[in-house]
Amino acid sequence: MGFLGLKRSSMKGQKQPIFIPLFLIFSVLFLCFSASVAHNDEEVEDEREFDYNENSSKGPLHWGDLKTEWAACKNGAMQSPIDLTNDRVKIITKSVKLEKNYKPAESIIKNRGHDISLQWPDHKAGSIIIDGIEYVLLQVHWHSPSEHTINGKRYALEAHMVHKAADPNVKSSLAVSALLYEDGLPNDFLQKLISNITDMIDVVQQRSMGVTDPNLIEIDDVEYYRYIGSLTVPPCTENVIWIINKKIATVSKEQVHAIREAVHDYAEQNARPVQANNEREMELHGPNS
Repeated sequence: MGFLGLKRSSMKGQKQPIFIPLFLIFSVLFLCFSASVAHNDEEVEDEREFDYNENSSKGPLHWGDLKTEWAACKNGAMQSPIDLTNDRVKIITKSVKLEKNYKPAESIIKNRGHDISLQWPDHKAGSIIIDGIEYVLLQVHWHSPSEHTINGKRYALEAHMVHKAADPNVKSSLAVSALLYEDGLPNDFLQKLISNITDMIDVVQQRSMGVTDPNLIEIDDVEYYRYIGSLTVPPCTENVIWIINKKIATVSKEQVHAIREAVHDYAEQNARPVQANNEREMELHGPNS
């Protein structure tokens, strides 16, 4: 075992070595590195670091230039969102139903400046199982208009349920379930949040929502698109598993307006432009696909 020798003074004025095991030093360095990597996997919380204004120096076209660790936003080959086109998807009719294990848990709602996020900070809201791997639910947030498009059509709103693998060693450490909304009847789940959202217009803050059940978001576990992409905000981390509902939900124009008013103080939207597909495989799962 290696040791690092330092000097200290003895009672007789002599210098004697202090031995610090090298494995302790390497352990500390490894923990610091691991914390940095884990942090870089997750979405940026500070709105001031980037925006969605296409004419801004901090807009989507420049995200990859703002920080070294955001380089994937510019150079990545598996970026999201993308256009889901029927003529390019691979139909999977014998797919395994997604295993959802969501449950009610204490939550907070937060205006992050670039979106409204409902978070389960204790990570007790359950998980989903994808390819035998458990992904724990962290939070859900909304983009308007939708970021993903289907056959070129953009929808009024898009929800992202963000999950992180319980096992830190898996290649795809993040999984996002997405739900698209079209103009129509009010959405029951969003209606429960609206009063809190409108109270946070242009104010970056958070408040307790008490116990919230993620099952009420009604993510379909039978018919869905699937592909490998990235986070749609910096640091644009890749190897994210995307699960996108085939069934479209409804949302009222008033609900969309409330979400836009709360966060859009610099742009008309908080949706990243569609990214190049780069010949990625897209799957459409479900018995009726």
